[in-house]
Amino acid sequence: YSPDTGSEVSRQSLDQIIDFIFKLKDGTKITILAPVVKGRKGHYRELFEEISSEGFTKVRIDGEVVDITEQMKLERFKIHDIEIVIDRVAINEKSKTRIYDSLETALRHGEGIVIVNDGKEDKLYNEKLSDPKTGRSFSEPAPNAFSFNSPYGWCKDCYGLGEKKEIDINKIIPDKNLSINEGAIIPLGKPRSTWIYSIFKGVIDKSGYDFDTPVKKFSEEAYDLILNGSSERVKYKHVNSKGNSSIYAHRFEGVFNYVKRYSDDSSSETIRQWAESFMTISKCNTCGGGRLKEDSLWVKVNTKNIYDITRMSIKDSKEFFDTLRLDKRKQIVAEQIIKEIRSRLNFLLNVGLNYLTLDRCAKTLSGGEAQRIRLATQIGSQLTGVLYILDEPSIGLHQRDNIKLIDSLKNLRDIGNSVIVVEHDKEMIEASDFVVDLGPRAGEHGGEVVAFGSPAQLNGYSITGEYLSGKKKIDIPESRREGSGRVITLRGATGNNLKNVNLKIPLGKFICVTGVSGSGKSSLITETLYRILSRKFFKTPEHPLPYASIEGLSIKKEKWNEKIIDKIIEIDQTPIGRTPRSNPATYTGLFTFIRDIYSSLPDSKIRGYKPGRFSFNVKSGRCETCEGAGLQKIEMNFLPDVYVHCEKCNGKRYNRETLEIRYKGKSIADVLNLTVEEAV
Repeated sequence: YSPDTGSEVSRQSLDQIIDFIFKLKDGTKITILAPVVKGRKGHYRELFEEISSEGFTKVRIDGEVVDITEQMKLERFKIHDIEIVIDRVAINEKSKTRIYDSLETALRHGEGIVIVNDGKEDKLYNEKLSDPKTGRSFSEPAPNAFSFNSPYGWCKDCYGLGEKKEIDINKIIPDKNLSINEGAIIPLGKPRSTWIYSIFKGVIDKSGYDFDTPVKKFSEEAYDLILNGSSERVKYKHVNSKGNSSIYAHRFEGVFNYVKRYSDDSSSETIRQWAESFMTISKCNTCGGGRLKEDSLWVKVNTKNIYDITRMSIKDSKEFFDTLRLDKRKQIVAEQIIKEIRSRLNFLLNVGLNYLTLDRCAKTLSGGEAQRIRLATQIGSQLTGVLYILDEPSIGLHQRDNIKLIDSLKNLRDIGNSVIVVEHDKEMIEASDFVVDLGPRAGEHGGEVVAFGSPAQLNGYSITGEYLSGKKKIDIPESRREGSGRVITLRGATGNNLKNVNLKIPLGKFICVTGVSGSGKSSLITETLYRILSRKFFKTPEHPLPYASIEGLSIKKEKWNEKIIDKIIEIDQTPIGRTPRSNPATYTGLFTFIRDIYSSLPDSKIRGYKPGRFSFNVKSGRCETCEGAGLQKIEMNFLPDVYVHCEKCNGKRYNRETLEIRYKGKSIADVLNLTVEEAV
């Protein structure tokens, strides 16, 4: 369909193309081009020889017109666009026949497509697809036109992301009641002796205000000048570090451009993060979140474009393709494709992923969901004689969907494969043909095969077997905690699939939020409640999903509000620490006290060692060969990097002098190698 009129596109005749060209101003010089290569790699030496042999002397390569030379060829592994220059001619009544002949030649060489350049822009005309009302032509749809990873398919504004970082005025000026002297404009901070503030003072003076005026009292013109700047030069006085003052005149770029410049141009990751803290990720206005260029989003099947279909859940998508009806000719073309789509959607349904949308971001999938998607892919491949290993695939899966997953694994087994599952789930264990139980405990108290056999007849001593047989069980508590009696009330949560949910959370209790997979648990708790409180307490940038109100965070007293909750902590499965060097000792803060102990030892005091000496991140005490990592990276050409133990410190991270300091016979490297049980 045409984006301009909404009407179905049709094909243009040569006469219609001539009519459109002659709507241009008389005397306009045009170049007629025939596209022969579009977005493909290759050197194309033979193609240039063929074009030359047909009498053409010029081609346009990647937007640049060049002469065809002998043995001419391009970079083989680079993507190219190649058009034959058919003719260069001025539009007038005398040249009409010549233009007609040139267009006919161009359409023949361009397989029905011709490009006409009027010196300003390319206009594409197509014997096959065009808008009958406006004459706008469209290229023939190709697979890469529907890929947001390809420059031929992605939206030109967001580059296929579907979202853009835009400066948020509420983060720039969160409180308009404050004056500039009180730090109302967050990126600039409070006034000080800097160039930016000297220019800014000139801007405020020119607007007729001062730094003590609350921002809310500024006029619209002054407000716009502060945020967007001015093309006119502003006079201002700047006092340098020596106390000398001078008058200057410069353009003020505006706070928005000031922040954007640091975000786009700074080579410092810290400064970029600072600039991006004033931005909000919002849906791209050009593609509406569809990630593709306009032409691709106007290709529709039964009134739905590819973006509409990918926003469906897997269950709804399966229903759409099951009920899809096409005319006889289209049905013949699409039959095998639709059959394959239905088959792959079935595989995803069979592993309990009916609730996921097709466009769900991969990084938001739980470990169990990602594993089940890989499992669905393997089921679809129909391989035999393969050994599959799965690590707790039931994580995050409701019991209702567990049976579907088990049936999928049995299906893999039944077609001639072997399946090993590392799992704690009772249903999964009971459905297996053979169980191997390791134990008897964890860590150094484990590591032995304590039982094996069918689930019903595990031999040996097995804690797992005792729970399976019912000899051991987890008792339901006879009484429940009373709690504090206070309640947090969240009203009108409507994010994702939530339907105006009201939630009351009793405080001082252990609360479980449950439901089938995809029912909205994470949307309600993580993406709504957590983000509301995180923004309130810590000013975090993530916006919560839509909601009406939240109550119960504080109690109003006569002279003040008493806080019921003053912080929120999310404990999830993300890796601890911000660097690969993080470990449980550093993350919990325990390592600080361990270093204090070592630095207070007599030998350390004699040598003048401070706590920093016992940090593997500080030069004085660490092994400089591996820089305290304990491992060395060996870069392999065309293969992943390999990590090996450092030969100098043998993986201990510290230099010899640091390791000579011992507490109870152990160096600090020995202490780091202790288990928690041994350390206690």
